[in-house]
Amino acid sequence: MLKSWKTGLVFLFLGGLVLLFIVAPLAGMFLNTTSAQYAETIADAQVRESIRLTLFSSFAGVVIFGIAAIPLAYLLARRNFRGRGIVNGVVDLPIVIPHSAAGIALLGVFSRGSFMGQAGEAAGIQFVGGTAGIVIAMAFVSIPFLINAARDGFEAVPEKLEKAALNLGASPWRVFFTVSLPLARRSVLTGLTMMWARGLSEFGAVVIIAYHPMVAPVLIWERFTSFGLSYARPVAAVFVFICLLVFVGLRLFASRLPERNQG
Repeated sequence: MLKSWKTGLVFLFLGGLVLLFIVAPLAGMFLNTTSAQYAETIADAQVRESIRLTLFSSFAGVVIFGIAAIPLAYLLARRNFRGRGIVNGVVDLPIVIPHSAAGIALLGVFSRGSFMGQAGEAAGIQFVGGTAGIVIAMAFVSIPFLINAARDGFEAVPEKLEKAALNLGASPWRVFFTVSLPLARRSVLTGLTMMWARGLSEFGAVVIIAYHPMVAPVLIWERFTSFGLSYARPVAAVFVFICLLVFVGLRLFASRLPERNQG
């Protein structure tokens, strides 16, 4: 019992250090920003527009690419095929490569002289220097979080339930939407939330494919390099506060979803 108590104390101390490492910089940023700076920043139209654009672009990336990412996660969880390990590795590539390199790679595909760039312009979609480019950059670096979380959720769903539904005459589509997806919904929602949150913070890929219009991370960097810390910190504090509110709300919603009996 004594050894267990000492182990718990050590773990508590180490965990407290990690939490302090995370919380202290954020607390310092918030506390070093005055109420007048908060008011001035919130009243700044450029700041409000950059935050709106950031929230919208990340959400759009989740909606557009999540439609295809969730079925891919299901295939990776349920199908054993040749090259499955390679596909899983490819999914994680956006996490591994430098995001500035990701931006250059995307620029090569969606530049104005490329096939995709010309097709986009013909359809009235501007990738380079446009919102569409921001959406693509955010989705590219964040989609592994959705796929990995959803895959783990589908793997946790007992296959016997899916087979039972198939034996009762349900189609594969119906099994997916009424059995697999509902049972894995917590993991899927967590993945969607993490993809959205990761997209919000993207800078390297976005700044290469679309410096303008400015998303919040680019605006913070631009004000820091042009005017210094005191001018950039209020923008960062307001942006982080808004992101934390939405992120915590989404996580609380996911945690309160009722458990489904997986029998």
